[in-house]
This record gives sequence, C-alpha cells and structure tokens, in this order.
Amino acid sequence: MNTQLMICLVIFVLTLISYILNKIPMWLTSMISLALLYITGCIDAEGALAGFANVNTILMAAMFIVAAGFRRTSMVDKMCRGLLHITGGSFSKAYAGYVLLTILLSNFIASPMVVYAIVSPLLVALCDSTNQPRSKYLFPLVVVAIATCGILPGPTAIQMAGQFEGFFQTYGFTEGFNAINFFKGEWPVLLVTFAWAVFLAPKFMPSDRHSETESNEKRSGSNASTLSPFADMAGIIVFFGTIIILIFSAQLHLQNWWVALAGSLLMVLFGVVDQKASLRDVPWDMILLYVGALGLGTALTATGAGDLIGKGLAGLGGGTHNSYILGALFFIIPFIVTQFMLNRAVSAVFVPICLLTCQALGANPIGLVLLVNAGSLTAFMTPMATPAIPMCMGDAGYNLTDLFKGGWLISILLSVVFIGYTMTVFPCF
Repeated sequence: MNTQLMICLVIFVLTLISYILNKIPMWLTSMISLALLYITGCIDAEGALAGFANVNTILMAAMFIVAAGFRRTSMVDKMCRGLLHITGGSFSKAYAGYVLLTILLSNFIASPMVVYAIVSPLLVALCDSTNQPRSKYLFPLVVVAIATCGILPGPTAIQMAGQFEGFFQTYGFTEGFNAINFFKGEWPVLLVTFAWAVFLAPKFMPSDRHSETESNEKRSGSNASTLSPFADMAGIIVFFGTIIILIFSAQLHLQNWWVALAGSLLMVLFGVVDQKASLRDVPWDMILLYVGALGLGTALTATGAGDLIGKGLAGLGGGTHNSYILGALFFIIPFIVTQFMLNRAVSAVFVPICLLTCQALGANPIGLVLLVNAGSLTAFMTPMATPAIPMCMGDAGYNLTDLFKGGWLISILLSVVFIGYTMTVFPCF
C-alpha cells in the first residue's frame, strides 16, 4: 500500500466525519478536502479543478436557473390549481401524482437530476400554495428519480442494456442482455418506491428546514405577477422547450449541459429572471460541495483507494454458490461505495469484478450485473455520487443527518427487494 493511497484514505475518512458532525459548512469541508488532496499529491491540479468544468456541475447550475425561471411563471400556479381541482383539493393525491410523473420521466431521461429539475418546481409550488413544508417532500421526490431510473423498457433502459451487452461480449459471455431484463428483474422496486415516497417518507423528514433558495424566492417574489406577459410566456416556452430537447438530446446529438445552459441564458435574456436573481438562484454552497466531492472521487480512483476498497470487500464472498449471498455482496457493497464515489466509477470497478467472479464460479451473470447496476446507481445518502442530491439539498436546506434519517428505511427496503426478487428471477446457478 503506497503512501498516497494511505493519505487519500485518511482524508476520505476525515471528510466523512466532518460531514457527519456538520460543525462547519459542508461546502467548506469539501473545499478543504480538495485542497488537502492537491497539497498531498493525491490529485493533480487538473483533477482538482476539473469539477468546476464538469458537465454535471454546469448542468446542475444551469438547471437551477431554468427551474427558478419556471417557478416565476403563471403556468406553475395554473398546473397546481388544476391538479388540486382534479384531486378534489387533496394535497396527498396531488403529491402522489407528481411522484408517479417522476417515475415515468426517470425512464425516459437518463439523468435523475434533470428529472428532479423538471418536477421539483411543480412540487415546490404545490407545497407553497397548500402551506406544506418543502423539506418533507423534496427528498422523497429525488429518491424516486434516482431509484426508479431505467427500470421500464424505455430509452434509459435501452441505453444501459447496450453498455452491459458490450461488457458481456468483452468477457466472453454468450448470454444476451436486453432492456427487458431491467423490468423483469426489478419491477417491484417501482411499487415499493412509490408506496414509500407517498405513505412513509414524509414522516421521517424534517418540517423546519429552509434553504437560501426558498428565502430568495420569498424576497424577490416567485409568482407571475412580477413578470410581464411577454416574460411569462417566454419562461413557459423556454422551460418546456428545454425539457423536450433534453428528452431527445441523444437523437438530436446535443449535450445535456449545453441544452440546459442555453435554457438558463434564455431565461435571463427574456427577463424571466434578472441578472442578480439568476446568480442568487444558484446555491453556490451546493455547487462547491459537489465540486469537492468530484475531486475526492477522482482521488479515490487515481490512487487506487476505490479499487482497493472494492476488491477487498468483494473478497468477503469467498467461493460461495448461494445466489442470495452473492446478490447481497454485489448490491450492498456498490451501494455503500457509491455514496462516496461517482456512480460511473463504482460501476466501472464492480462490473468487471462481478463478471470475473461469475466466470470463476460458472454463474449466470445477468442477475448479479443488474444488482451491481442498481447498487451503483441508487445513491442518495450523501451528495457525492449524483448531482441530484446537492440540487435537492439546495432547494430544501437539508444536511447530511436529514439524508440519513430520510433514506435509511428505503435503503433497507430496496436491498431486500433487489436481492430477494432479482436473485429469484435471475438466479446465479
């Protein structure tokens, strides 16, 4: 074990402890961690600064402005009033409708952050109009966007299936992998996640959290009365135009970050948000938190610390031929590791380990690969693995303790459903 690897692990542990204690702002912890990683040589200047130019960082900042602009239009209030009218004035039914919408969108758009950015302005307006605290409902919404991504046989599943088919061919497996496998092996997750978000999750979330974004909206006014008719219509067109282009960005050969950036600039250009408001609408503390998290993940990968953790934990399974033990191994470990590293990096580490393990044991890899994918993508206990979480934290004012209190139950439920059901449908032997 080399010196830089050990230093990286120490910084990782200290960063995590600081996040949990929350004695200093999380963005400050993140930046201190990034500085220490650079000073100690765990990451070079390019890796340390890469987070500021990362496509997800730009996408997240731009979508904050696009969503903030949409919140100021008359369409949001009209949609909320219409939904409440349809549901007989029931907040619970209207909220359930937004959760269902999130599930559907997450299977057409591969980015949970984009899905959250689409639905969150509507849910925020619903909460504000019914005097419900945002902080009780935004975290369940973002968990739904993350946990249900790519389960239905839609564009997201087709894209991921193509990637795994390539892995199968590379490692010499004759079993085919297609988009139907996700639905066949994971469909109960849709029901469990929906039921948790609607009936259980709000009971575990705080009702007294207020974010800087919420305070800015109340100071500046977020309703359509502050907009001219032209700006109001422009905001509606820009928002829905941005969302439609994001959905079909692959077919249009456009990058998501560019589409979101263009949408945010148009919001400012057409006066939906003014220059000062647009800067206020971006929660810079969450941006810096995410940039630091990217740097930490890069350091864990570059020094081999992430690979060491993954292989060491994977070795705990030994040579067992029990499908459920193997399933638990290849879901829970990626699920834990991806809370602290980018989900793509975790998947890149564990899919090869999974396939090599299947080769050694003569196991069918489909179910285990499904669990690796589910574990490495289902990250919502920290802001490090997916930009959707810091975006949600910026909207609702959550801290790390709130994420743990809100997420522990669904983590257990997802573990049981994924491991128990997926390994029954796609056993290893």
